Amino acid sequence: MASKSTPALVQARQWGRVEVFPAAVGAIVAHAALRCYGISGMAARGLRDGVAELLRRENSDRGVEVVPVDGGISIDVFVIVQYGVRISEVAHNLQETVRFETERSVGVPVIQVNVNVQGVREERR
Repeated sequence: MASKSTPALVQARQWGRVEVFPAAVGAIVAHAALRCYGISGMAARGLRDGVAELLRRENSDRGVEVVPVDGGISIDVFVIVQYGVRISEVAHNLQETVRFETERSVGVPVIQVNVNVQGVREERR
């Protein structure tokens, strides 16, 4: 997610303004991502010794970076995919889901969604 110094997304309205902080957008994105087919979990940004850290559900927003850009926001999502799925299809589905859910929830255009696959995980039965 963006640092604490990152400004909120602000929309001026007739009766006031609405501020949405990147942390709130990150939580929306993480929730949408975890519901996507083929996503095993969210990963921490960056690798530790070449290994991705699988985040717990309560910290899953740490796997999202939201950056305000001209005309909207840019979102980077860091995920771990399930073994055996077509990564390109899962990534495309994740991009569409994140864009739709974010624009519906926040009302701010999503300019781009970058999917960063940090690892592959075999699901245990």
